[in-house]
Amino acid sequence: MTEAAYFDCNATTPLEPEVREVMLRFFDLEFGNPGSRTHVYGARAKAAVNDARRQVAKVVDARPEDVVFTGGATESNNIAILGLARHGRETGRRHIVATSIEHKAVLEPCARLVEEGFEVTLVAPNEKGWVTPEAVTAAIRPNTLLVSVMHVNNETGVIQPIGEIADRLAGSEVFFHVDAAQGFGKELQGPRHPRIDTLSVSAHKVYGPKGVGALVQKRRDGARPPLTPISVGGGQENGLRPGTVAAALVVALGKAAEVALRDHEARRRACEAMKRDALAALAPFNPQINGDPERTVAHTLNISIPGLDSEAAMVALKDKIAISNGSACTSTSYDPSHVLVAMGLSEERVAGALRLSWCHMTPTPDWNGVAAGIRRML
Repeated sequence: MTEAAYFDCNATTPLEPEVREVMLRFFDLEFGNPGSRTHVYGARAKAAVNDARRQVAKVVDARPEDVVFTGGATESNNIAILGLARHGRETGRRHIVATSIEHKAVLEPCARLVEEGFEVTLVAPNEKGWVTPEAVTAAIRPNTLLVSVMHVNNETGVIQPIGEIADRLAGSEVFFHVDAAQGFGKELQGPRHPRIDTLSVSAHKVYGPKGVGALVQKRRDGARPPLTPISVGGGQENGLRPGTVAAALVVALGKAAEVALRDHEARRRACEAMKRDALAALAPFNPQINGDPERTVAHTLNISIPGLDSEAAMVALKDKIAISNGSACTSTSYDPSHVLVAMGLSEERVAGALRLSWCHMTPTPDWNGVAAGIRRML
């Protein structure tokens, strides 16, 4: 039996062949520790890690030395948010602005700071799934330490106006963090804004391996954000991420970044063609698109089909197409999507929402079979 087409790339992506090749070489042959300074094995590994810094930095117009490698975007988010807590206490700036549609990897560190005496304002999106720059900046107070707004929403695929928000923060002391896990290497313009202070990246969302990411600290007036490490045990990665650098994973992230920049337009065109096919196949069911179609990335579609329950649909269609109904990080929970609820959608529409996410390597599914499966459930 033919395997179901994989349409859950917002949860994780397949490995790009070029990325796999370089990663396996550094697992197998170039296995040196980048911290070993006394022999050629360490020197080659260190050089490769530094090349990866340049590759990641180039995607977002940063300097290579501003790239800190981490275990993934979740860790990067934690460092960017929790790492500012000491500075916030010392300066009396204990207020944070985020959005109510952030990933849990941002919302939960914010909640931790609330337990420690900070205040957090969560800005709601409009019904189209994006926060307005006016609403974000209106939430800023004299004691605001940080604004954190995601680049692309992982459930709806809606691009947030991070460039416009960055423009409005010009001249302000407030730090600006962007969780760019879903958009890095896919939507290029927003993350390149020079007013972004910290930016989180995850390799496995951009056709690299799981277990590695980056935190980019862009300099403002010559200085990096005053981050305090959230774990200790060594001086690696600008003192922010102790422990032996996983050279094979880091080099793979670098290659993934390089290829994403090189193939950006071709990938986008392939994903747009798949979206057109998906919408055509689902058109007879009058799907409601959750999220502004004019601001959604090419590789994501969040829909609700009237009368269709998402849990039942995922099970019924599992032999044809692998899809989800929300974030993979909360997939064991049947709670309604906090993103769609924040958008003000009806309970029925939220309960029926399905997320389809694909990539340039995704094979065309049996759309007729998918449509037939949906028809049987209605």
